[in-house]
Amino acid sequence: MKEVDRAEFTKAMKSTHTILLPNMLHYHNALLQAAFAAAGYHVEILSEEKNLPGYSLPYISGDYCLPTVLILGQVLAALRSGRFSPDQIAFMEPQAGGACRAGNIYNSIIEILKKTGYSQIPVISLNAFGNDRHPGFTITPKLLFCAIAAVCFGDLLMTLYQQVRPYERRKGDAKACWERWNRKLCEDIMTGKNISRKKRKEQYRQIVREFAQIPVEDRDIRRVGITGEIYIKFSPIGNRHLEQFLQEQDCAYRMGGFVNYSIYVVDSEQEDKKLSGAGRIAQKAYDKVIRYLIRIQQDINQTIAAESRFLPDADFATMKEMAAPIINKGCHTGDGWLIAAEVADLVEKGYENILIVHPFGCLVSHVCERGIMKKLHERYPHVNIHTVEYDYDSAHTLRESRILLGISGDTYKRIWLDEEKQRHLNN
Repeated sequence: MKEVDRAEFTKAMKSTHTILLPNMLHYHNALLQAAFAAAGYHVEILSEEKNLPGYSLPYISGDYCLPTVLILGQVLAALRSGRFSPDQIAFMEPQAGGACRAGNIYNSIIEILKKTGYSQIPVISLNAFGNDRHPGFTITPKLLFCAIAAVCFGDLLMTLYQQVRPYERRKGDAKACWERWNRKLCEDIMTGKNISRKKRKEQYRQIVREFAQIPVEDRDIRRVGITGEIYIKFSPIGNRHLEQFLQEQDCAYRMGGFVNYSIYVVDSEQEDKKLSGAGRIAQKAYDKVIRYLIRIQQDINQTIAAESRFLPDADFATMKEMAAPIINKGCHTGDGWLIAAEVADLVEKGYENILIVHPFGCLVSHVCERGIMKKLHERYPHVNIHTVEYDYDSAHTLRESRILLGISGDTYKRIWLDEEKQRHLNN
């Protein structure tokens, strides 16, 4: 996407400005804040407000995807809250490159700030490829190292919490353990303690031991796997607090971690560079990054697997193999083949109900998620696999009823087969 005119985040702003970041990674937010603090940046996560579309839709088309509507709504809600001085803040938007992947949101924030008279506010692109640089924001080795620790710890805590919570004997034990470790790890990251690879592995073992010591009971409850577009999947604002809803339905749910997505993004970029004829030096650089990410993923997976009660996410190479019968590995537009891989991994781990969540109006998501439904149903006829679309004007009750329908067993499969027959007749 063409870069638009923008205000710069200068070196002097590092000590005077608060950087506001959308709430995108629920389990990683506090840890990432600590990573930025360790590098000298003051970052706050934008809070959830009522009626976020009411803030953004007067300035943009109603055809924009839900993540854009919500994130722009958060930006405008923050400006109108009175909490922040416009001359002492900057906004940050993560970008993963490729088709969309938040590129449109970054430029839309800049444009909406101009429309509302706040063109002096810088908008920082958080990306790993050096795009849209600002003189006052640099991904230094220290920031990168701390952010990697944050993502690794966030994935580990999420994985363990989601596997223990549904079976805990004393309600709240898993959440208390997660929060206790989250606080400790934030302090460690902020001060640079215990985050070397060796120290991280020691911390992993301690965390796994503590979660394993939580008393649990064997319960036969519905197991629901969650995958889909990255923002809707991880952000409670985007998925309308899907996890809380599934807890209320007494479900055991699970979603794949962020590390596999991170490797997928780098791997996709490497594939694009190969097609465009990138040289050996560039290819070696991508290989080095991918090998490093796979190595730190193995550290997490091996520690989890050492405790028989827990199952780690499949490693990246295995995920790619799992997706191959469903979708070509060359499909890395948006979340691409990773969606199919996560479905396969969740089914392999015994999750008999799968929710593929995505924003309405996102062509990329429709291709890579709805487009594989037929093959998924053919490959896993015993599993309830259901797509859930999120839009700003859809009723909560309608969406929740569709989710309940999707995890209610044979009822959904009969309805889906009837719909397929009707579509066949219409064609």
